[in-house]
Amino acid sequence: MSKIKLNVLGISYSQTQSGAYALVLTEENGDRRIPIIVGGFEAQSIAIQLEGLKPPRPLTHDLFLNFAVSFKIDLLEVNIHKLEEGVFYSKLICDDGKNRLAVDARTSDAIALALRFKCPIYTTEEIMERAGIVLEFGKESTGKGTQKETGQISPEDSSYPSKSIEEFKNYSNDELKEMLQNAINNEDYERASMIRDEINKRKNS
Repeated sequence: MSKIKLNVLGISYSQTQSGAYALVLTEENGDRRIPIIVGGFEAQSIAIQLEGLKPPRPLTHDLFLNFAVSFKIDLLEVNIHKLEEGVFYSKLICDDGKNRLAVDARTSDAIALALRFKCPIYTTEEIMERAGIVLEFGKESTGKGTQKETGQISPEDSSYPSKSIEEFKNYSNDELKEMLQNAINNEDYERASMIRDEINKRKNS
């Protein structure tokens, strides 16, 4: 199965889910992006690493890095391998010099660790087809998450909030497509992901 390499584009505050954030991953050799809803603690940990900041004491993901380095365990790559009912599932591919193991992890934790170990993040074409959003050429997101929420709110790592998307059911397909493009142009990836899922749901029904 071919792997698609992803990069972390940035983090934005969730418009609909209090205490949550939208983490945006972008295809390295393409124009598709995946928004993933993460909790405040995980968003803070990712944002700190993106900004190159050094906390006075190690955060949980820093502790994991220090622990792994002390015992000569390397994180080779992160694989986002499954998308089920809007929830992403990831694996950490680890190596201690003798054995290579795959460890189950929440996607937000996996990405926070990938940034610290400086290892690649991969997903599959199937997941990109289902969850990817194509950004109109010329549009770029520049904001990196710098908000520092202290509440450890931990929703599942999902492509859209658990909040109902009933509001989109009364629109036609053409209206949804126009709304999707507007959301993408405004870099509102969270809303775009919900509209995209409604469109995909209709295609599969």
